[in-house]
Amino acid sequence: MARKPNVLWISFEDCLPLYGCYGDPIARTPTVDRLASQGCIYPHAFSTAPICAPARAAVITGMYPTSIGAHHMRTTRGQAYDAPAPHYVKCLGEYFRREGYYCSNNVKTDYQFEPPFAAWNDCSATAHWRNRPDDSMPFFAVFNPEYTHESGMWEGQRTWPFNFVGPSPIQSTDPDSVEVPPYFPDTPRVRRSIAKDYDNIAICDQVMAALLEQLEEDGLADNTIVVNWSDHGPMPRGKRHPYDQGIHSPMIIRWPGVIEPGTTSDRLVSTVDLGPTMLSACGITVPPHMQGRAFLGMQTGPEREFVHASVDRSDADYDMVRAVRDRKFKYIKNWFPEKPYLLWNSFRNTHPIMQEWYRCWLEGKLNATQSIMFAERRPVEELYDTETDPWEVENLAAGSEYRDVLSRMRAELDAWQNQTNDLGSVDERVMKAIHYPNGEKPVCTEARCLVFTADSYGERPAPDSFSLPHEHRLQLFSPTQGCSICYTPEEGEESFWQVYAGPIRLPAGSHRLRIRVSRIGCHNSPEKVFGITVAAPQ
Repeated sequence: MARKPNVLWISFEDCLPLYGCYGDPIARTPTVDRLASQGCIYPHAFSTAPICAPARAAVITGMYPTSIGAHHMRTTRGQAYDAPAPHYVKCLGEYFRREGYYCSNNVKTDYQFEPPFAAWNDCSATAHWRNRPDDSMPFFAVFNPEYTHESGMWEGQRTWPFNFVGPSPIQSTDPDSVEVPPYFPDTPRVRRSIAKDYDNIAICDQVMAALLEQLEEDGLADNTIVVNWSDHGPMPRGKRHPYDQGIHSPMIIRWPGVIEPGTTSDRLVSTVDLGPTMLSACGITVPPHMQGRAFLGMQTGPEREFVHASVDRSDADYDMVRAVRDRKFKYIKNWFPEKPYLLWNSFRNTHPIMQEWYRCWLEGKLNATQSIMFAERRPVEELYDTETDPWEVENLAAGSEYRDVLSRMRAELDAWQNQTNDLGSVDERVMKAIHYPNGEKPVCTEARCLVFTADSYGERPAPDSFSLPHEHRLQLFSPTQGCSICYTPEEGEESFWQVYAGPIRLPAGSHRLRIRVSRIGCHNSPEKVFGITVAAPQ
């Protein structure tokens, strides 16, 4: 029987594909470039949202953030609620764990909900595939080096230690060598900030190098699918805006023996496709509710004609923007044309590029292109030819020659919103009230244990302590709709928990079967313990 492939995700947060393998002349990304030479680049990959938590919610669930109530940044602040995902939505790791995979996440989540207990075997700063209890277990391991986060471009750069690697000092990027987008003022401070972004990507490249070396040391490289991706871009008018500088994601996949090395795919890909694609590649059934399309494995779906993105509340101020893109055109619809582009955002306004942009605006030093974002109002519609205008500064929506394109993109946006049940039209406090009818986060109901033996057929739940013959099966149950149940017969904090996937048979002896119930949007249940004695074989 063929071994199940492992999956290793290395996500560079807030990262545009400023890589050598993408044609960037000043990038210092030897490891990323080598990964691309051993796998496939997907240059037409785009995120579902140009901001962290909504984008990451889509990746971990295979659902658009607008479909699961995860579209406001962040739900865990302000209104303070977990995204009200439908009961059938689960984290990707839960599906892997049901199939015997060890799942680890190091360490960022930011999913718009507290990760349920069943999501990961280990979600911590020490999480690693090397921690699995059996070296023969397949794994799904995620690493999120955060050096490329937006705040890494600030003066007095924030840094995050990364437990498994210690990046070496790097040579600083020459600010004079960077390309400044035409909508930014070309000043030394702007150039220094962009140069720091290149430096941070170079550090992440070192993190990837260390992880891939560990994979080789463990003899796992030939049976591991390695994916490099990002949630969105880092700069003003990119992050929090659905232009390509906000949603264009790097995506490189190496799968030895399956993906031809050194290839480039012309396929249009969305980051919502990542989850279904990994399940398909590993031979795990893709749930029918997932909105992403698998692009590898036996369950590969039809190629996309469009990708979609959304922007709603970004921290403090409310907005509603939707975008549709094909290989050539980008269509954007603004639901609040009476508002300016630059809504208040304290975090963004700390960015040195944003501060420099404001300074030059106040001093009257911006040209027409650089002044677009300071307009008092926005157009209802924007249309860009991304081939001839990659910076998306010439709005074609009013041009009669693009009437057919505009009509086609409008129709696609309407269809997508209807098909995916876009919750942007629902007031956020109403959405929270429906999910938390008494104002409190629901709690999963404790699990029950049903016994099956030669003379017992699960007619009623078992007591807290009971004895079993050697031949038996135990079924676990909770009335919490859409929940996952985890169990372990082990003691202590380091116990190995399994996601319940079918009836359990315990070996002879005395056991304390510990059980927890979890679901997105609910508190985990209290731990339930059953004392069970199993007879020796006759």
